[in-house]
Amino acid sequence: MDGTLVDTNYLHTVTWWEAMRQAGHKVGMREIHHTIGMSSDKLMDRLLPEDRDRSGDKRISTAHKTLYAEYFARLPALDGAPDLLRTLADRGWYLVLASSASQDELAAMRATIGADEAIATVLSSDDVDEGKPAPDPVEQALEQAGVPARDAVFVGDTVWDVVACVKAGVRCIALQSGGIPPELLLDAGADEIYRDPADLLRHLDSSALGR
Repeated sequence: MDGTLVDTNYLHTVTWWEAMRQAGHKVGMREIHHTIGMSSDKLMDRLLPEDRDRSGDKRISTAHKTLYAEYFARLPALDGAPDLLRTLADRGWYLVLASSASQDELAAMRATIGADEAIATVLSSDDVDEGKPAPDPVEQALEQAGVPARDAVFVGDTVWDVVACVKAGVRCIALQSGGIPPELLLDAGADEIYRDPADLLRHLDSSALGR
C-alpha cells in the first residue's frame, strides 16, 4: 500500500530521518528512501552502525511511528488507486493488501483509498514472521488467496517488493510512484513497470493483470 496505492514513501523517509536524528544518528535521506519497503528491523540494520546499542532501536521505531502518525488524517491516495482496486475486483481478482505497516497505519491508508468493498483480505506486519525483503508477506498473501504462485500477480513500488516476489516465484508489476528508478526495479526482477496506479489502469488489458 505504501508508495503503491498511497503516496507515503517520502513521508516515511522524513520521519525515519527525524527519528534517527533524535537518537543521535546522522543518516542521509537518499539512503533512507532506498530502504523504504523493508521491515523496520531490517531498515535499521541496513542504515545504522552494526556496533550500535541495539536497545535503542525500539525507541527509534516508536519515534518514527509517532511522527508518521501526525500525517494519518491527510495521507494522499495516488491517482487511480481506488479505481484500480475496484476494476480488478470487478474482473474477478481476489485482492490481498500485504503491507509492512502496522494495523493503525493500514487503517489510515484504507480510509484514504476508500475502496474497502474491493479488498478481500489485508495483511499487516503483525501477520508475518519476517518482513520484506523476505518472501513471507507474499507467501502469506498466496495462502490467504488460496492460489499457487503462478496464478498471482503482485503490484509494488520498491526493490524490496520485487525481491520478495522473486523469492516467492510471483510475477511482479512495479510502479514508479515510490520514487525508485525504473532500472533498479528491473534489475531486481520486475516483470513490468508503470508510472502509477492510473497508468497501470490505462494499460490494464495488456498487463499481466489483463492478459
